[in-house]
Amino acid sequence: MRKIAAITGTRAEYGILQPVFKAIESHQSLSLSLIVTGSHLSPAFGNTIDEIERDGFQIADKIDIIPESDSGKDAAISIGKCIMGMTDALQRIQPDIILILGDRGEMLAGGIAGVYMNIPIAHLHGGEVSGSIDEGIRHAITKLSHIHFPATRESARRIIRMGEEKERVFLVGAPGLDSILNEPLIPIEDLRGQFELNGNFILLVQHPVVTEIDAIEKQIRATMEAVMSMGIQTIVLYPNADSGSQAIIRVINEFDNPPMIQIVKSLPHKIYLSLMKYARVLVGNSSSGIIEAPSFHLPVVNIGTRQQGRQRAINVIDVNCNREKIVEAIRFALCDREFKAKVKSCKNPYGDGMASKRIVDVLSSIEIDNNLLQKRNSY
Repeated sequence: MRKIAAITGTRAEYGILQPVFKAIESHQSLSLSLIVTGSHLSPAFGNTIDEIERDGFQIADKIDIIPESDSGKDAAISIGKCIMGMTDALQRIQPDIILILGDRGEMLAGGIAGVYMNIPIAHLHGGEVSGSIDEGIRHAITKLSHIHFPATRESARRIIRMGEEKERVFLVGAPGLDSILNEPLIPIEDLRGQFELNGNFILLVQHPVVTEIDAIEKQIRATMEAVMSMGIQTIVLYPNADSGSQAIIRVINEFDNPPMIQIVKSLPHKIYLSLMKYARVLVGNSSSGIIEAPSFHLPVVNIGTRQQGRQRAINVIDVNCNREKIVEAIRFALCDREFKAKVKSCKNPYGDGMASKRIVDVLSSIEIDNNLLQKRNSY
């Protein structure tokens, strides 16, 4: 039995990885050892570890790295603590492969620990381009990793151009689409009861851009004022626990006015996907607007630089952090017939809902030897 140590540090990340975890657990040649860290363990962000346990996953280790504040200094200190915690966890678990996703510091910590402990690292969603500090961290994880699971052909080509050997790169698609395309979601009637929805509604998710820390409060205030002016019910989710998140939380709580404006700390992934299915528009800067929203044919008003350069479908309207521009974009998304018709027929460049199967096929069959561990630049 091949042991896979998988790391999760946020609610969004867990939602993306959940179908992969299920596929690992159901595979006859694989076992899952789940390492939980980051905001999953924070009461301020909804103790989302509870969702993991409700889903029936056994947790192999918990690493508490919640920083004292959301400053850059404390964020760096928490990643240092995470490296130490990951080292201890991996020493106890003794996995055959470490599975990590994306571009967060917790994943970088797992990658650093794994490299020094000679454990192969499999990385999902590498090779993508986006704004903020995420860009550098994502590419650093790519260079630490031994197995690459990009979501798109463009990302696969970028990984290879970074000097990674073609034999290590497996185009699988985005695992976040697997739940959308293969599992039933929650009916709108149930959501209406839970969120007091009277009709159309907006979904808003805006995370801090760490490289624009001084402008974060101004940016989220512009977004909140824009959606308020629309006169449409809006569900607002808390941001990721990154530097600057407390400023966003302070501002959005000023606008809390249920049922018109509802502030939610966290949501189980199935509820979030179900809200995406029925929302009129998704507003903010979440990657879910880029990756998952096209599968729902959901218009997205993507604000600012956080997703800059990331491959996108025709459902996305890019706009600066300006109140009037955001209002204009929301109105266009809601009212322009030609745009709405295009969105209804848009295709998702991030895959077909079969990523998890492709991932476990590779994890269970790839040969683990010195050739896998000893990386060489391909040029």
